[in-house]
Amino acid sequence: MRRSIMSTPRIAARFLARPLAALIAAGVVHGVGLAATLPTAPKTFDTTYAAPKGATLNVAAGGDLQAALDKAQLGDTIVLQAGATFTGPFRLPNKTTGSGWIYVVSSNLSKLPPSGTRVSPTNASNMPTLLAPKAQSALVTVVNSHHYRFVGIEFAPAASATMTYQIVGIGNSDKSPATLPSHIVFDHCYVHGRAAENHRRGIEIDGAYVAVVDSYISDFQEEGADSQGLLAYNTTGPLQIRNNYIEAAGENVLFGGADSRDAALVPSDIEIRNNYFFKPLSLIATRCNVKNLLEFKAAQRVVATGNTFENNPGKSQQGFALLITPRNQNGNAPWSATTDIAITGNMFVNVGSGINISGRDDLAPSQLSQRLLIRDNIIGVSGLNSGGRAFQTVWGGSDYTIDHNTLIVTGGASPNVMMADTAKTKVNNFTFTNNLATRTAYGFFGAGVDQGTVALNANYTNWVFSKNVLVDAPAARYPAGNFFPSGVAAVRFVSYAGGNFTLAADSPYKSAGTDGKDIGADVSAVPSARAISPNPPSNVVVR
Repeated sequence: MRRSIMSTPRIAARFLARPLAALIAAGVVHGVGLAATLPTAPKTFDTTYAAPKGATLNVAAGGDLQAALDKAQLGDTIVLQAGATFTGPFRLPNKTTGSGWIYVVSSNLSKLPPSGTRVSPTNASNMPTLLAPKAQSALVTVVNSHHYRFVGIEFAPAASATMTYQIVGIGNSDKSPATLPSHIVFDHCYVHGRAAENHRRGIEIDGAYVAVVDSYISDFQEEGADSQGLLAYNTTGPLQIRNNYIEAAGENVLFGGADSRDAALVPSDIEIRNNYFFKPLSLIATRCNVKNLLEFKAAQRVVATGNTFENNPGKSQQGFALLITPRNQNGNAPWSATTDIAITGNMFVNVGSGINISGRDDLAPSQLSQRLLIRDNIIGVSGLNSGGRAFQTVWGGSDYTIDHNTLIVTGGASPNVMMADTAKTKVNNFTFTNNLATRTAYGFFGAGVDQGTVALNANYTNWVFSKNVLVDAPAARYPAGNFFPSGVAAVRFVSYAGGNFTLAADSPYKSAGTDGKDIGADVSAVPSARAISPNPPSNVVVR
């Protein structure tokens, strides 16, 4: 976890060394604030595999898996024969005897990749398969199901199930944290629908201490409805999503989207780390809803770091890859909130637009978006059926920090660094520092007022705008203390054409940030999409 998301930012300390009046006069800050408040870090938990020590229950092909689940005590291991199929729905009983976890594993577990390496469809031959019947799930929980770890299991729709709502259901529309399932982990699992059929969702993860790690989730799509690889809307958390391949037509991963049943059940303490979010471009030609790669409608205390987000066209929405939008979806959850969210060290590849932030719910009463950090991301905006906006803010909000990002904007109907449309309800406490953007048509733009200082004054209060590099932007329209090189060659990347966006040794922007670091993202902290994908899909299009 980066220290900077839990402590006072160094950019604020650096500003404190100079008189506030001088900073305001220089146009570096506007108002009384020096920097936005940063997010509170999420509570996280350890999901390291630890070998079980209890009895072993073997279930061969044709065996009774539910009987084994009913019989097992905490600490036992259920071994399923690799290659065998078991048709659900299977229930996870609430266990009160024994200690530790119940493991459900493949008999060929030793033939699967080691911990820290995700599985792929090529590993399915060494997995048993749990099947979901039509309109049912393969696996469901009961009140207080707890301490189950599934390792090396395939979850899929049965051959006759051309429609499923969710392959795995964790949670029971609980009305209180007291009844939540807890401590359930999916490890090295292959969870999938089937292409060209309506399979809405992979796993609903509405429990406490639920994790999906080193797994492969794919082929979730539905005509006329939103689909997800993973969904959480009614849980206290913590939740962990680590080192997975995740694919879906609607939202690859969604938090919210339905009303939580109690104010204590807003999804919280969420870790999203080192995943590969991918959207097949073949979906553009289908009747499926195609929206975004990651969306927060109800979430608090979140870190999303080290992920690659690839392919997000404009189709059913505007084409933003990542959305932060508080939403009281059906009008029964006014406590819905998107607060304390850190988006750090991620790579965005071939997205129509980058990140959209809404401060308020424009449909029903919700909470204000607050304390958001976007730092050290490389955002490759291709304008794929979209406007080509790296960032967008609407409907106000409070305490947004956008710092040390590299924006490579190559297309779009109206490409810009930032589209601000918040004038009716301004964002309070806004920091935009150390960002590097290639040429865009409209720069840092405010709806109805043009780009630069006028956009900042119209849409933000207590703003800081300093040490940004905006290629070919008109310097006279912007606050002092920023840089406006003529052409991308003047930035001096190591290899712009080769996709290496590290600053070369002779770049004028090395060590030139407010914190003495290179302007733009810390490239060494950002993953490569190809490097983290075992068997990348063949229908990748980078425009």
